[in-house]
Amino acid sequence: MRKKILIILIPVILFIAGCSGGSNQSQSPDYEATKKMVTDIVKSEDGKKAIVEILAEETTQQLYVIHDDTVNKAIQEALTSEKGKEFWTKMFTDHEFVKAFSESMITQQEDVFKRLMADSNYQEKMLELFENPEFAKLIQTQLKSQQFKGHLEESIQQTLESPLFQATLTEIVIQNAKKIVGENGGGSESGEEKESGGSNGQSGN
Repeated sequence: MRKKILIILIPVILFIAGCSGGSNQSQSPDYEATKKMVTDIVKSEDGKKAIVEILAEETTQQLYVIHDDTVNKAIQEALTSEKGKEFWTKMFTDHEFVKAFSESMITQQEDVFKRLMADSNYQEKMLELFENPEFAKLIQTQLKSQQFKGHLEESIQQTLESPLFQATLTEIVIQNAKKIVGENGGGSESGEEKESGGSNGQSGN
């Protein structure tokens, strides 16, 4: 099943390079149909697992992807051709496809990042980069730029207006208020008990 999905994906990419130069009306159905096919495959759990597992297999890499010059050349030509660029430009301006594509890559990106963070060579290179005076100067310049400040203000504004953030903040305020009321209530009860005990002692005398 998963190998079939990969076999479907490769012709889809090759299809881009082989599109005939017809009118916009004839290209539109092809684009929409292909976009839907790619989006459906990428969004499906089987599609995600298939791509990862198949590409991870050494035999598959040798036979179909990595060492097959014919397939490599065909894919490169498909991606770098004018029609290929136009196709992928349209695809990545489609919010639905971008969301599906991004979600399908989250797990792989997290795995790569975790492996890099555990790699001593990577850590050493990152430390060297952060200790580089030119890099530090570049970061400072970017942080002081109006563009960054504007982006930061916009991000903060979006966060404050986010329903999720507002709900979380409200929950925190309510919990803290309950805690404060509980502490004050407990203190009042203790004070009343002490006063009651003191008055009883005086009456006994």
